[in-house]
Order: sequence, then C-alpha cells, then structure tokens
Amino acid sequence: MTATLRVVVVDDEPSVAKLHVRFLTAHPACEVVASVGTGPDAVAAIRQHRPDLVLLDLHLPGFSGIEVLRTVRAAAGPQPEFIAVTAARDFGSVRDARLAGVRHYLVKPFSAKDLHDRVAEIARELAEASDAGALDQGRIDDLIRCGAKPLPKGLSAETLRSVRTALAAAPWSSASELGERVGLSRVSCRRYLEHLVTTGVAERRLDYATSGRPGTRFAARE
Repeated sequence: MTATLRVVVVDDEPSVAKLHVRFLTAHPACEVVASVGTGPDAVAAIRQHRPDLVLLDLHLPGFSGIEVLRTVRAAAGPQPEFIAVTAARDFGSVRDARLAGVRHYLVKPFSAKDLHDRVAEIARELAEASDAGALDQGRIDDLIRCGAKPLPKGLSAETLRSVRTALAAAPWSSASELGERVGLSRVSCRRYLEHLVTTGVAERRLDYATSGRPGTRFAARE
C-alpha cells in the first residue's frame, strides 16, 4: 500500500506526540507532514499542509481542540478527516467533538492497532473515492454512519460490506450459503449477519423446511 494520507499530529505532550508519530509512520498509508502542540499552531499547520487526516488532542494550550475543529470546519477549501485522541471521557466532550466533525474518537492510552484500524478505514474510503460514481443507499448509510459506533471486536468494515452486498444479492440465505459466497466460515458469517440484524440493516426468520431443528435465514431489510 502506498502512502495516501498526509497527516498532522497535534498534542501538547512531546512524548505522546512522538509515540503517535511512531504509530502513524508504521502504517504504510500514512505520511506525517507536521507535529505541533498548540491550538493556534494546529490551525496554522492544517492551513499550510492541507492534510488528509489530523490526529487531534482536545486539551491544548492557546485554544482547545474543539476550537481547532470549529475553525477548520468554518473555512473554505478541502477538509481533512479528524481523529480525536484524548483522555476526556465525559459525554460533553464526546458530543462536542462529534458535532464539530470528528471521524473517530480514541481515548488515551490506545494501541497502534486501535489507531491503524481507524486509519485503514479512512485510507480505503479515499482510495475508493476516485472510482466512485453514484452511490446506492447502503453505501450512503455506511458513509454517514461511519465512526459513529465502532464495530464489535473481530469484525472488519470491509468484510461487513462484502457480507452486506452478498445478502442484498441473495435474500433469505443461510449463514453457510452466504459464507461460501464471501469466503467466510459459517460461524464468522453468522457474526456479521447478527450484527446487521442488531443495527437494523437486516432481518432474520426461522426456516422450518429443514429437517431437525429449524434453520435461520437472513435478508436485507427493505
């Protein structure tokens, strides 16, 4: 994977900023173009470098990360994605960050994998954007909801899209049948299907035509 995301890191703790830079440079899709430690410097770096992604602490000297978000979002021109990286766990901070336009919200400390999972999602979306034509409702829903709620542990957004596409093409299939279509085991495919049911994207029904215990079949919700 070639570098596709130009990233600005914003954190007022130098040791933490260095750790985050190290996490990012270990991801093949990232190129860190600046690392700064105050609110005003963050806005200046974003204006200068026009990054694709900003890793943003919320508690900063000068003015807060929320003010950085609001300032950047109010400006004309290309807009970066933001991942908030903070120790703040209160409802007000999370809600303010969401309303100001963060893509993801990571509570410190977090692992390199936690960050890489979010970065990979953003990188995939930008890579797909150049080839995207008109979007269907499912893809629009994915984009609008992205980052609102993390997937359960062990599920990937890319595989979830494959399962969802297969389900749309073959309604009222079993987990085994859909697993064969997308290259998953029955158990793994069932986990993705149950997640789609839980989020209201799919529905299930019992199939009493099978011998023994009734089976379960799934279809995309209309």
